[in-house]
Amino acid sequence: MAIHVIADLHLQAEEPAITAGFLRFLRGEARGSDGLYILGDLFEAWIGDDDTTPLHQQIAAEIKALVDSGTPCYFIHGNRDFLLGKRYARKSGMQLLAEEYVLEAYGRRMLIMHGDTLCTDDKQYQEFRREVHKPWVQRLFLLLPLFVRRKIARRMRNGSRAANSGKDWTIMDVNQQAVTAVMEKHSVQWLIHGHTHRPKVHTLTANGQPASRVVLGAWHTEGSMVRITREDVELVAFPF
Repeated sequence: MAIHVIADLHLQAEEPAITAGFLRFLRGEARGSDGLYILGDLFEAWIGDDDTTPLHQQIAAEIKALVDSGTPCYFIHGNRDFLLGKRYARKSGMQLLAEEYVLEAYGRRMLIMHGDTLCTDDKQYQEFRREVHKPWVQRLFLLLPLFVRRKIARRMRNGSRAANSGKDWTIMDVNQQAVTAVMEKHSVQWLIHGHTHRPKVHTLTANGQPASRVVLGAWHTEGSMVRITREDVELVAFPF
């Protein structure tokens, strides 16, 4: 048996190939596994559970079918879909997890998270993140009409692209001290995260022992997952 971990699909109506690849994954390899963990940015943007677009309904139905088949599905919020709420989670059958979650499976303790909080050198982003995660800001945003939220989200995505295009790539990567600190906080030797779109298995030292950090890739031109079994923790790229 195996557990699968994915992140950064950035599903949107404008990218039907990625959606199709995800559906094949749900109906194929994910079916019958011990669990599917989605570490955020499942969607390119999420402006509220009341945004019942056809894509959102289709994905909810497909994940619910996976769960009903016997494979539990878990979700950690990303920076793009941090507003995904309990209503959509119930509809899709997903269980919402804390932003830092220790997964214990097959004799290993592994910390799983989206990964944006590790990018502490990007001061501009971290300040923005603190603002939009304030409960009163989120409540106020969700009170706005849906068409207004769509416009705001579109403007924010365009602004994010423009800001990131001018940043050094090292600023937008994880800070090694932040990585070590969070692994020692949770007493783990394994960390799995997404967000940076730089798939790789890194070796490091944490808690005074050899440790591993596994970074998931984004689903741009191919799928990316971590397959966890009793024997191995494997980073796998696969065609849509």
